[in-house]
Amino acid sequence: MSSQERKKSRVTLLDVARHASVSRATASLVLRKSPLVGSETRARVEQAMRDLGYVYNIGAARLRVERSQIIGAIVPNLTNPFFAELLSGIEEAIGATGKVVILANSGERVERQSMLLQRMREHGVDGVVLCPAAGTEPDLSEQLAAWGMPVVQVLRHISVDMDYVGVDYAGGMRQAVDYLASLGHEKIAFAVHGPFHSAYRERVDGFRDAMLAKAFDPEILIHLPPQLGEIADSTHLLFAKATQPTAVICFNHLVALGLAAGLHDCGLTIGRDLSLIGFDDVADAEAIRPRLTSVSTGPTAIGEMAARLLVERIANPDLPPRRVVNDTTLSVRQSCGRPA
Repeated sequence: MSSQERKKSRVTLLDVARHASVSRATASLVLRKSPLVGSETRARVEQAMRDLGYVYNIGAARLRVERSQIIGAIVPNLTNPFFAELLSGIEEAIGATGKVVILANSGERVERQSMLLQRMREHGVDGVVLCPAAGTEPDLSEQLAAWGMPVVQVLRHISVDMDYVGVDYAGGMRQAVDYLASLGHEKIAFAVHGPFHSAYRERVDGFRDAMLAKAFDPEILIHLPPQLGEIADSTHLLFAKATQPTAVICFNHLVALGLAAGLHDCGLTIGRDLSLIGFDDVADAEAIRPRLTSVSTGPTAIGEMAARLLVERIANPDLPPRRVVNDTTLSVRQSCGRPA
């Protein structure tokens, strides 16, 4: 075999896809003669194969066929609507490859998460999108590597040795604080809840940094209980500190929902008596009145990106770890006004 022929034999399907300006998944569908691909796209991919001298590796194809075509997704809280939107993005991207998703809820418990990962391994899933439960140790990445299980961390991270898709939480906090400051607010509280994990730390640190940048007090943190009903009943905690806030940034959408109900029960009007900003901006934010100003994190897009990275990781396990951090946007609505 000549050197040119050896070079051609090393051409990958990803090379073909790039040459034809399509995704690897589309090139794979052409190779499998799927009817889902249009004739023009099929012709372009087939021409790219001829141009590059792509050689179909039957042995590798056989290994791919032996895969389960099942992807696992483990999240810590299925009752949170944010995770429903995240999962819709995962399913959309995974479904486009012909695979299916098995969904599991860790309930924010490390021992249950360990059991779920073990069960998914036993059932031969091709890989897992994982939002690590609070308290997950970094050495989990070593165990998963020893299993040969491809994993993408999403929203929270425990190790730099695994792919990660998340959000610029600090940037979102700057947007929220800057907007409130533009309205004249200086006494801004951050209402937090839930267990400690990387996203919690990044949001709190981001809030403090944004407040310090404005020379505002960065320590007006209000710790609320985890359940929605309990948050509403704890609204009085906003006013229990020596410094009375004129505006509140919420840790997530659930906190915003709870405080909106609690403020209503206290006879206070959002946007007039107290300004309120949510975080995550899930679809049912429109149900709050007045409409909630919120930091949008794009959970569906995050899910789609995590799924794409996982599919690429399964196809090429030797890729270096990748880190994708999406920007946030501030969706301004009706829940903020000038200080009362």
